[in-house]
Amino acid sequence: MNDLYVTLIQSDLQWEKVDANLASFEEKIWQIKGRTDLIILPEMFSTGFSMNAKVLAEPVNGKTFRWMKQMSEQTGAHVMGSYIIQEKGNFYNRLYVVKPDGSSLHYNKKHLFGLAREDKEYTPGDDRLIFDLRGWKVFPLICYDLRFPVWTRSVRTEDLLYEYDLIIFIASWPKPRTHAWDTLLQARAIENISYSIGVNRIGMDGTGAEYVGHSAVYDYLGEAVQHLGSDDSLATVKLDAAGLNKFRQKFPFQADSDSFNLA
Repeated sequence: MNDLYVTLIQSDLQWEKVDANLASFEEKIWQIKGRTDLIILPEMFSTGFSMNAKVLAEPVNGKTFRWMKQMSEQTGAHVMGSYIIQEKGNFYNRLYVVKPDGSSLHYNKKHLFGLAREDKEYTPGDDRLIFDLRGWKVFPLICYDLRFPVWTRSVRTEDLLYEYDLIIFIASWPKPRTHAWDTLLQARAIENISYSIGVNRIGMDGTGAEYVGHSAVYDYLGEAVQHLGSDDSLATVKLDAAGLNKFRQKFPFQADSDSFNLA
């Protein structure tokens, strides 16, 4: 397990304009200086948080996936973000992790936001995704998942004390509930003794919802390592593997955690 370099991209989005958003993110990606292992984009980064799935959905291996594959290949970094997928007659808010070798992993959003009728337009996922990146176990999730601590809990087993080392939330989290966003991101880091990252968008969407970012990185103590405020910005952050491992060895709180299975 080596130090991990992670880039957060916090950006405004053009409402339901795929080509414009891909072009904008491509320009931002080429502004990254130095090493990065993982580039993180917001939820529905190519369209905004739209319920217009029938018009905007792409097939598996469509335009946005090919763009992510190209960005990953050219930068040598994993690229992560969600967009609208249609597969076997269903629509999904699907997070992809695309690797430089062209392979990919995905997670379909579990908790769909009923207040926006996301649950009426999209099919929920039922499987968690935890993958390996340079020896780190990474657990990516989407926006509303942040509110559900059972789904996000690092589950202790007889063979494995820590299920993951880094939990990530990509989001379209609106301004009125920014305090909850900040608080829950910090809580997920503390309770799971892991790094916690949130990448949110800024700006106004086509429904009139406003977003103020607050993308951030919290360490295993819940201390802010990086906070992007409300600006259109990006940052690359080094995650300290030795520090995490030393704290876990000195304070093995997870060993006293409740044992349970997710239904």
